[in-house]
Amino acid sequence: MNSLKTLHSVVSAALKALTAIIASFGLLVGVSNGSTHDFFQDKTIRIIVSFSPGGGFDVYSRAIARHLGRYIPGNPNVIVENMPGAGGLIAANRLYRSIKPDGLTFANFPGGLLMEQILGRPGIEFDARKFEYVGIPVKDIWVCILAKARGITSIEKWLKSKTPVKLGSTGPGSSTYITPRVLQVALGLAIQIVSGYKGVPDIRLATEGGELDGGCTSWEGTKVIWGKAMQAGNAAVVVQMTSRPHPELQKVPLAISFAKSDDARLLIRAATHDTAALNRAYVLPPGTLKERVKVLRQAFMNTLKDPQFLVEVRKSKMEVDPMFGEEMEDAVTRLFNLETAVVARLREVLQ
Repeated sequence: MNSLKTLHSVVSAALKALTAIIASFGLLVGVSNGSTHDFFQDKTIRIIVSFSPGGGFDVYSRAIARHLGRYIPGNPNVIVENMPGAGGLIAANRLYRSIKPDGLTFANFPGGLLMEQILGRPGIEFDARKFEYVGIPVKDIWVCILAKARGITSIEKWLKSKTPVKLGSTGPGSSTYITPRVLQVALGLAIQIVSGYKGVPDIRLATEGGELDGGCTSWEGTKVIWGKAMQAGNAAVVVQMTSRPHPELQKVPLAISFAKSDDARLLIRAATHDTAALNRAYVLPPGTLKERVKVLRQAFMNTLKDPQFLVEVRKSKMEVDPMFGEEMEDAVTRLFNLETAVVARLREVLQ
């Protein structure tokens, strides 16, 4: 009988201890969640834009920065820092290598850099599969625009030209490099790529000064940066890299329509159609706490649905066609699962 009482006492004590542990764990989780949500109060969040001020990446980021803080617990201040260079590679490497993963720093760089990692581009110091993906404000369509002074107003005329068209580029990994290189190989267009510009606004200025004939970038960026030149008739979009015409570009031909082989069509699809969708990635460093990633993804999503934000971007003639964190992760996974033969062909062309 005494042994039964002793056993009962031991079991009761054990149950009480277990209950205390469970309660303590729940309390700790609550504290953890609270600290995650309280963390952003009185803080400043940076959005590192990988191109110079005034370009499409910069314009979207500054619009997002003006509204994002209202949807983050604690309403932190949000600022934009420009870090141009090497087609976005400097910013991407910096985010991966030396930015503290505390949820206070995003980077906004071109999705083409993911393709560059797959192709083994020298100088890449990140593994894109380890980034935390937050969102994309718009899935891009890449286009090429040429100055009227060049005398080429259609892709048909371009195909007949023997003199190379000089197109400005920020560097490998960006739409300004990938698009002309693919057109050069897939369609046989006469092109000279001139790299080293800090952003699309610099390419436009160089074109206006006669240094270049034009450039290739997203339609969203083109509308913002080349808008006045197009309205004045001094520049025109001559080709778009997509499977279906953009609603605003119904009369502009598709590059893939001029492809003469399966190889050319595959190259255009893989290098431009698929890569363009990830072009405006907003990314956090690897190792960012999952709870903070979740909070920031939700804030990003809410910002892109915010009526004030939508009015602002539409006044600037920009669109919102977003992709959010989990969908981005799926798209990145598909990109890294490209067939070996496709990767080999892309490597041959883009490097």
